Amino acid sequence: MTARSPSPAPILLLDRVTKRFAGHIAVDALSLSVPRGVIYGLLGPNGAGKTTTIRMIMDILEPDGGVVRVFGEPSGGRAHSERIGYLPEERGLYRKMRVLDVLVFLGEMKGIDRRRAHQLAGEWLERLGLAQWRLRRVEELSKGMQQKVQFISTMLHDPDLLILDEPFSGLDPVNAQVMKDTVLDLRSRGKTILFSTHIMEQAEKLCEQLCIIARGRKLVDGALSDIKRTHGGQHLVIGFDGSLGEAAQVFTDQRLVSKVDNYGQYAELELASGADPQQILQRLVTSGARLSRFELQEASLNKIFIDLVGPEAVRA
Repeated sequence: MTARSPSPAPILLLDRVTKRFAGHIAVDALSLSVPRGVIYGLLGPNGAGKTTTIRMIMDILEPDGGVVRVFGEPSGGRAHSERIGYLPEERGLYRKMRVLDVLVFLGEMKGIDRRRAHQLAGEWLERLGLAQWRLRRVEELSKGMQQKVQFISTMLHDPDLLILDEPFSGLDPVNAQVMKDTVLDLRSRGKTILFSTHIMEQAEKLCEQLCIIARGRKLVDGALSDIKRTHGGQHLVIGFDGSLGEAAQVFTDQRLVSKVDNYGQYAELELASGADPQQILQRLVTSGARLSRFELQEASLNKIFIDLVGPEAVRA
């Protein structure tokens, strides 16, 4: 009988990590494990503790309790800076320097030869549509362009682990698409990406695994597919073609519907336990409603997030 090979150690592990500020618990005994080669989302509302967690991973803040392990060692990101690319939430570039010069300088800070840094910076600027801006001062660029420049600075030394704090913040749809495609390409090359966000649509499209936190506490973590299966329930998406009939009365029947998000000509329902979707369809048609859509589907990550975090986010 052939013995199974042991599973590779996670690239990042937090074991009951806690951080307090003047009596306020910003991160409360948080444990999570990030496997190698995945896109992992650290999700939560504003003020949930995402940035504090990332700063402890990067050794910017020291935990008051618990252990951070990076690349299997009981040490934070500072000891592995040559293998980590970090994009902080607070963007910061030398505004008076030219774009190419600041990238070459930051590349040299990561140990890259100056000539090689110049070559890599040019390639990345071309790839992200900034080549024509390479000789302009940073302060002349839009905020979205500056964000892409700072993203490039995290990539020049070809890190194994990327830690991106709200990487899509402030980007227009076109530039967000460019950033998304770049992250997916890095994943295909075997890189591990940990990114924080409170925008669920992005996380649902990108993340294989995730952790949702609120008020510094973990609410759920694991594979996205498992979280949807465990927390999603049964959901109906209904579209109306003009007449709503007596749909509102059907939606209030708690034997059929446990929750409803009604937009008028469109509604999302969470079915009550044991409810039959066909009975809802029959009731709606009998009520005089004209339907353009009636679809049973899994809950969106946004819906799961609101169900888990909603009350916590209001109190935060």
